[in-house]
Amino acid sequence: MLEQPHFGRRLKRLRLARGLSQAGLVGQGMSTGYLSRLESGERRPTERAVSYLAGRLGVDTSALTAPADGRSLTGVLAAVTSAPPGTDDTAALSRAVEEDTGEDPAARWQALWLLSRAAGRDGDYEGERTRLRELVALSDLLAASDLRARSLVAYACCTRALGDLRTAEPAAIEALSIARASELSVSDTLAALMVLISVETELGRLEAAGRHVEEMERDLLPRAAPAQAAEALWTAAVVSSRQGDDSAARARLDRAMGLLRVQDDLTPWTRLRAAATAALQMSPPRVAPAERWLAEAASVLDLVGTPLQLQELRALQAHLAFHQGRLDDARALTRALLSTQDLRLAHRDRVGLSVLEGRLMILAGRADEGTAALRRLGAQATESGNLDLAAHIRQALATSLADAASPGRRGSGTAPAPAGDDGP
Repeated sequence: MLEQPHFGRRLKRLRLARGLSQAGLVGQGMSTGYLSRLESGERRPTERAVSYLAGRLGVDTSALTAPADGRSLTGVLAAVTSAPPGTDDTAALSRAVEEDTGEDPAARWQALWLLSRAAGRDGDYEGERTRLRELVALSDLLAASDLRARSLVAYACCTRALGDLRTAEPAAIEALSIARASELSVSDTLAALMVLISVETELGRLEAAGRHVEEMERDLLPRAAPAQAAEALWTAAVVSSRQGDDSAARARLDRAMGLLRVQDDLTPWTRLRAAATAALQMSPPRVAPAERWLAEAASVLDLVGTPLQLQELRALQAHLAFHQGRLDDARALTRALLSTQDLRLAHRDRVGLSVLEGRLMILAGRADEGTAALRRLGAQATESGNLDLAAHIRQALATSLADAASPGRRGSGTAPAPAGDDGP
């Protein structure tokens, strides 16, 4: 049993991290007075109290009782950041955050940043959002404009991945405002602008997104690092495609790949994914380069990819197979992903797969079932405010019905491929 006052401090941190008041935590099974004395260290907890509180917090009892390892959060951070590549110290860092007394807010910010990024890489977007909420609040306390902007960009990307565009938009706007007012680096400003453009596009605000693209290309891209400039061009290419200017979209995609060709290191999956996604969203889709980029990614990810990365790869492979007319392959990949119990894909990627499943139903002669599924998905997208996705679903339905009526056209339409929810 962890001795007081350490037990009380850990209990209080767990309660506050979940946004619970003392009354909200104790419910009907314990008095707030007793909880207050536990948190202050005045009373030692009984085993029954520990079990009850752990259940209310949704954690194992060890989260309350495991002994501290004696190292400060700063010490654990030093160990984590100096560990050999491939070392997973997430559990140790998480414990250190839970046991942290809050005496070094900057160290806590760094730890939360690392934990939020780890959660995002695993596709645990809810866990990432929980960390980022505290991160944003801590950034305000630190009054560091660069940390505030980066926290808000990450929060906007995460909530966008969850399909919560109404929360993502104000976060992106605030991040961009801070970057401009504080004259932050090109990298910080461009990151905020990219996520804002992506959110505006999905909300159907193409005029605003277009203005921001012009600003981005005029003021930021000439000074941006090649890798980030390529990501910005992919973002701009999607806007051009939505506006019906496919020649501009193709030109931006080609410029992006030209920038990446000057890189000496292996192109990371996030960039290959963004490139393949943008290519498949063109009209008509640019199938050949998308196939080449996905093959390059598969040669690495099939060996060392994380579960989320492999799911993202399979989803894009399903869309590619559809555009190539390999409908049986597309159907098998889609079914395998949608039946996965631990599906970690972002919201739009999940919807994109469900849309593809509906299209395949229609082309397989199950028009009523597929049409109903697509109409349901379209209504849900409209209700959530994602007008871009709703428009894509309507287009997918119309194209699929036309393809079903003319079998020679099968696979010729534009499927709503995943939108690249990695963020900037």
